[in-house]
Amino acid sequence: MAAKKSPKAHVSEEKVSAVKKLAENMKKSKTVMLVSIKSLPSPQLQKVKKDLRGRASIVVAKKSALVRAIEAAGVPELSALKDKIREDIGVLVSDEDAFQLAGWMTENKSPIGAKEGQVAEEDIIVEEGPTELVPGPVISELGSLGLQIMVEDGKITIRKSKVAIKKGDKCTAAAVSIFQKLGIKPFMIGMSPVAFYDSESKKVFADVKIDKKATLAELLTAHARAIGFAVNRAYATKNTIGMLLAKANAHFNALNKLEKKA
Repeated sequence: MAAKKSPKAHVSEEKVSAVKKLAENMKKSKTVMLVSIKSLPSPQLQKVKKDLRGRASIVVAKKSALVRAIEAAGVPELSALKDKIREDIGVLVSDEDAFQLAGWMTENKSPIGAKEGQVAEEDIIVEEGPTELVPGPVISELGSLGLQIMVEDGKITIRKSKVAIKKGDKCTAAAVSIFQKLGIKPFMIGMSPVAFYDSESKKVFADVKIDKKATLAELLTAHARAIGFAVNRAYATKNTIGMLLAKANAHFNALNKLEKKA
């Protein structure tokens, strides 16, 4: 007696059409980006989609559907993205530069409060200064975090800034309570880039992190060091000529003083 064949899983025409459409968009777009939507509430996701309308489209689907779309696109280099797909992942397709889109995502995150057990991504600091808290049981709560306080005009003032939760540590119930009372929202919520494919270079880039403020600070530091090095080497440019002349004048004045003393 022949063994019965197991029935094939039924896939609706709507899902097949959606995968086909996504595959076509992947094939013709400059940027195909996997984005993390972990812990991103639906209203915020819809807002991001609305804000990016005309610039990019975002599709959220199961891992199997995303894998099928990548395979159906017929672009060999795209296959490297399959290993980056995990839970809470969406696909963004756009004709814009991926780094510009990643930068936009970084700048358009919203601060949210902490939850007990949540791991701190950076040091969470309670800054010094006045608060709206009045003396009472909250004093012992503040003390449990090692915060130095004093009372001014009937309200509590934090005397010295302190790291309440170190990077990598979990937020305690006591810390979360104090953060809520002080209005501290130490976490950011939004869409984050995971990896992307650039059709012009035909390469996949992973672990994308865009921090414009940090990058600008690094550039300014590098510029200052470069200028200092150029001046020390007496290398004349339009940026160093004024400093070189000032340095030469200072040396000239110093030599004149020495000659007068001699």
